[in-house]
Amino acid sequence: MVGAIGLEPTTPTMSRWCSNQLSYAPESLGKIVAPMNWMNLTALLAAAALPLAFAMPAGSLLTAGAIAVLIAAVLAAVHHAEVIAHRVGEPFGTLVLALAVTVIETALILSVMLAGGREASALARDTIYSAVMIIANGVIGVCILIGGLQHREQNFRIEGMGAGFAALATLSVLVLVMPSLTTTVAGPAYSTSQLLFVALSSGCLGLIFVFVQTVRHRDYFLPSLKVEDESVHAPAPSARQAWLSVLMLVLALLAVVGFAKLLSPVIESVVTEHGAPRAVVGIVIAMIVLLPETWAAVRAARANRLQTSMNLAIGSALASIGLTIPVVVLASVLLDLPLTLGLAPKDMALLALTFLVGSITLASGRTFMMHGAIHLVLFAAFLFLTLVP
Repeated sequence: MVGAIGLEPTTPTMSRWCSNQLSYAPESLGKIVAPMNWMNLTALLAAAALPLAFAMPAGSLLTAGAIAVLIAAVLAAVHHAEVIAHRVGEPFGTLVLALAVTVIETALILSVMLAGGREASALARDTIYSAVMIIANGVIGVCILIGGLQHREQNFRIEGMGAGFAALATLSVLVLVMPSLTTTVAGPAYSTSQLLFVALSSGCLGLIFVFVQTVRHRDYFLPSLKVEDESVHAPAPSARQAWLSVLMLVLALLAVVGFAKLLSPVIESVVTEHGAPRAVVGIVIAMIVLLPETWAAVRAARANRLQTSMNLAIGSALASIGLTIPVVVLASVLLDLPLTLGLAPKDMALLALTFLVGSITLASGRTFMMHGAIHLVLFAAFLFLTLVP
């Protein structure tokens, strides 16, 4: 099994699969390696520009520059994630990107909570809820719609995606819905013992999913051998190139989150100026942080690799809860930080409808453009009802 960078498959079945996936032609040599130097330079410059940007005075010039560097960092992150994925195979490649983004997103939430005190008590809730709705409706909807328009119908393994979606629904209800229904403490919040239980449950379920995805039932998350994508015939990067891409991916993602934080006051001032709810700020920042995963998922769907898109989407949403909640709860308990998790009834209804529609979409393992259109309507409803509650 390709369990780490540089290791070879250890079973005949996996060897045949890998040889098929990595059988490549010399003429495609430059498809992955050629842009490597440019993308390395982009990631390095984006990371180097971050401290300079925080030292500069605020203004329209800084805002325009930050947006440009942010877009470049997103493209660099997606490129290096694809290099790693090509080296280690699925689903390890998508897992790398999902976990890397979630780790940095968690650090961003904690930094804002520590700085904001009680005013930031609902930040974790707003961020996680936004991430779930963006991924489950926006990302999945765009991928299915584009894939349907390009390829008419697409397939994925229901065994893996069904289990992942069930875990996501369970954790979403435990984290975002039940705090508004429990009675131990007043308000949409958990008591300390309830918080610890939910944190332990989230962490355990997230780790079990990663074990199932990468070890126990890895074949449930592999693309179908019937899908032909010329990128898999390109030469696999060397171990040195793969490790270098790991470093460049981390730098690019740090730049994405750093510039998202830099732009957040600008976003907040625009939102306040137009009289929009504060929750809009969290949505915009979540969208920026999720840009690398979204771009990678859309590219995979266009290449008729919907399985990779689903791996990214479901894995990212699960990581947003399974990794973020235990860390945020631990910080809340140890540092005595207020933590509000429960959603309003309107948001609970949209969350329930999302999982109902998602279960229908995933039921057959086959999708076409109508499925994508439904999810995008739900995503539009989420955005509109946040602006006009």
